[in-house]
Amino acid sequence: MTNVAERRSQRREARRHTPVVQPGALINKLSPTEVVSAEGVELIHAASMRLLREHGILIVDYPAAAETFRKAGASVEWVDAEHLYPNGDTTKVCGHLVKIEEELLLQHLRNAPSEFTQLARNPARNMDIGGKRTVFAPVYGPPFVADYEHGRRSATLEDFQNFAKLAYMAPQIHHNGGTLVEPNDVEVKERHLDMLLAHALCSDKCFMGSVTHRENARDTVLFSEVLFGADNIRAHPATLSLINASSPLRFDDRMFGALEIYARARQAILVTPFLIAGAMSPSTMAATLAQQNAEALFGICYAQMLCPGVPVIYGSFLANIDMRSGAPCFGTPEDALALYAGAQMARRYKLPYRSGGNFTGSRIPDAQAGYESASTMWPTIQAGVNFVLHSAGWLEGG
Repeated sequence: MTNVAERRSQRREARRHTPVVQPGALINKLSPTEVVSAEGVELIHAASMRLLREHGILIVDYPAAAETFRKAGASVEWVDAEHLYPNGDTTKVCGHLVKIEEELLLQHLRNAPSEFTQLARNPARNMDIGGKRTVFAPVYGPPFVADYEHGRRSATLEDFQNFAKLAYMAPQIHHNGGTLVEPNDVEVKERHLDMLLAHALCSDKCFMGSVTHRENARDTVLFSEVLFGADNIRAHPATLSLINASSPLRFDDRMFGALEIYARARQAILVTPFLIAGAMSPSTMAATLAQQNAEALFGICYAQMLCPGVPVIYGSFLANIDMRSGAPCFGTPEDALALYAGAQMARRYKLPYRSGGNFTGSRIPDAQAGYESASTMWPTIQAGVNFVLHSAGWLEGG
C-alpha cells in the first residue's frame, strides 16, 4: 500500500509541473457522413420555404421585430384567436404572424459569414468557428448538480465558479460555454452579472452571453466592451449567445429582444430551434427537419436584417419522445439521422452548424449514460458539427 501511495504522489507531483497544452478547435479531417440525397436536401428546403411562405412564424410580444420584417418586405398580420389542437385542447394565439418569401429570406442569408473568430481574454485562445473545425463547449443550463459528498442538489454560484475553472483546465474543452449551471443562491436579476464575472475571472477562454432578458444582453455587451474594447468586439465578436425558437414556429420577446441587442452590437448569435419530435414538431424526421430549418433560417434572417454580416450559427437541438411516457429520448437512431441531416442543411446555406453533445436521460453516470452519450457524440463528429454545446456535464436530460 505504501508503494501505491508513493507512486500516486509522484504522478500528482509530475502533473503539477507539466505545462497544460490548450489546443485550438479540433480539425475534423473526416468526410462528413450524409444520410440525405441532394434531392432530399432540396425537398426539405422546399418544404421549409413553404412553411415560411404559407404558414409563417408567430412573433409574440415583440412588435419591433415584426416591424423590421414588414419594412424588409415580408407579410405581417396581427393574429388573435383560439387555436384548436387535434386532441381537443385549445390555446390562445396572439401575436404578429410573419410570412416571408424564399428570395427575400435567401437575400439576407447570403450576408452571413461561413466562418468567424470569437475573442478570448487570452488571445492565444481566440476560437475560429466554422469550416472543418469542431469546438467543444460544456453543458448549458442545468439547475442541479451532483457530487460525492452531498449528492444531487440545487446549484450555487460556487458550483458555477468551480465548473468555469474545470472548463478552463480541461484541454479537451475549447470554449467555456455559458450558463454552466443555474446559481440558484443568487437573485435572478443579478445572476447574469455574477456568471459573466466568473467566466472572466475563472477562465481566459471564450464564453457565451446572457439571453434571459434584452437588458441582460445589453449588460453582456457592456461587460465585453470593458473587457475587450468597444472597437475590438465590433471587428470580432466577444460573445456567442444562444437564441431558441419557442417551437413550434414561434419566437418570443425574450429571445428576439436579446437577439436584437447582440446583432446590433455585431456579437455572434446561435439560433437553435428546441425540438422534441412528437411533442413540439411532427413525429416524422423529414417533417421535423423542415420545421427546424424554417425556424433556424427565420431567426438568422432577422439577425441579418438588423446587421448584415453579423456572425451566426445554424443550430439544432433535436430529440424524439417516448410515445408511452412522454419522456425525451437521447442517443436514438432517429436523433442521429436528424443530426446528420441538419448538418447537410447548414452546409447548403454555407453556415456553421451547432448540434450534438454527450446527451443522456440517465440519472447517474452508468452504462445507459455511456451508451446514449456515445450514440450522440459519434454522429456529432461524423456529421462535421462545428460548435458542440453540452459536450460534458449532462445527466437527467439536462
